[in-house]
Amino acid sequence: MRSGQPGLNAEEYKALEINLPSLPEQQKIASFLTTIDSRIQALEKKKSSLEQYKKGVMQKIFTQEIRFKDEDGKAFPEWEEKKLGEVAKFSKGRGLSKNDIDENGINDCIRYGELYTDYCETIASVKSRTNLKKQDCVLSEINDVIIPASGETHLDIATASCVLTEGVILGGDLNIIKSNLNGVYLAYLLNSKLKNQVACLSQGSSVVHLYSKQLCKLYIICPSQTEQTHIANFLTALDNKIALVNEQIEKTKAYKKGLLQKMFV
Repeated sequence: MRSGQPGLNAEEYKALEINLPSLPEQQKIASFLTTIDSRIQALEKKKSSLEQYKKGVMQKIFTQEIRFKDEDGKAFPEWEEKKLGEVAKFSKGRGLSKNDIDENGINDCIRYGELYTDYCETIASVKSRTNLKKQDCVLSEINDVIIPASGETHLDIATASCVLTEGVILGGDLNIIKSNLNGVYLAYLLNSKLKNQVACLSQGSSVVHLYSKQLCKLYIICPSQTEQTHIANFLTALDNKIALVNEQIEKTKAYKKGLLQKMFV
C-alpha cells in the first residue's frame, strides 16, 4: 500500500487472486453483459430523444404553431391574453419542517424543496408523509398549482406543479394558485414559455423569493377550456412515456448490478 493516498502498486496487483472461467465462458459472459449495456444505452438514447421532442413540441404549442382541433375537425377559438391575477387567486402553504416528515406518517404532504427534486408538472402520487393534523395545516384542492416562494436561484424557483389530489398538506414557502384554468395546462405553460419571465419576477440574491403580488402581474395565454384539456392530456401522455422509459433504464441497471454480484461471488 502506498503512503499518503490509498492505492495498489504493480506488485500488489500481481498478487491478487482472481477466478477465471474457461475462455469460451468468458466470451459468453462478456457478450451477455455487452448486450445489457447496449440495451441501457438504447433506452437512454430513447429517453433523450423523447425529452428533446417534448421541449420542441411545447415550444410550438405555446407559440400556437401547433393547434388542436375539436371532434368535428374545426379550430378552437383564438387564445386570449390575460394577467394571471385576473383569472386566479393566490394563497400560501403553512410551515412544514424537515423534522415533521415521517415515512410512516398518517397524512400526505408536500414541501417546497420537493418541487425541484421529486415532481414534474403533475403530482398524482405524493412522496412524503407527516403526523401533523390536517386541521392545523393548509390542504390542497384538485387543480391547485403550486410554485416555490423561495429558493436558491431565480431559474430554479420558476418550477410549477399541479396537484391532482385533494387533502394533501402543503408546506410553507409554497405559493398556491387557484383558478378556473386547467391546472395541468397552467403548470406546463409556467414551466416552459413563461419560465424565464417567472424567474425575472423573483427577487433576492443568496435566497430568492417569489411573491403572489409579482405572479399576479404575469401575462398568460388562455385557450378555451377544451383546448387546454387537449394540451394537458397530450403533454401528460408524453411525460408518462418518458417516465416509463426511465423506469426501464433503472430496472435494467438494477438487473445488471444483481447479475454481476451473482456472477463474481
